[in-house]
Amino acid sequence: MAKNILVVDDEPDIRESVRQVLQTKGYAVSLAEDGQGFLDELDKSIPDMVLLDIMMPGLTTKQILARVQAKPKCAGMKIMFLTALHMTEAEKEGLLKEKNVAGFVTKPFKIASLLEQVAKVCGK
Repeated sequence: MAKNILVVDDEPDIRESVRQVLQTKGYAVSLAEDGQGFLDELDKSIPDMVLLDIMMPGLTTKQILARVQAKPKCAGMKIMFLTALHMTEAEKEGLLKEKNVAGFVTKPFKIASLLEQVAKVCGK
């Protein structure tokens, strides 16, 4: 059975390109354009993994994580952040301590690197 991945990014081109790449590797992919869309998707089904842009309009990353962590059905879901931000190691370590957070993919990213990170967390 294919692993389900939810891609959440406010940039349509990024969402679509990541979707295409993941689907060619056999993952089932759904999309959301912002934090609220992500939370709406969680009401429908819980993905195995989420690729979540850190900087989007609307809900902050902290608000999104708090809502995810308040949902017991999300306990096994992993979140990998997509970010163009240049974060310090301390900032990254702080987020990595959050429940559900599995790591970071820095934009712009190489397809091979993205697939490697996804495979480490989600399998394939």
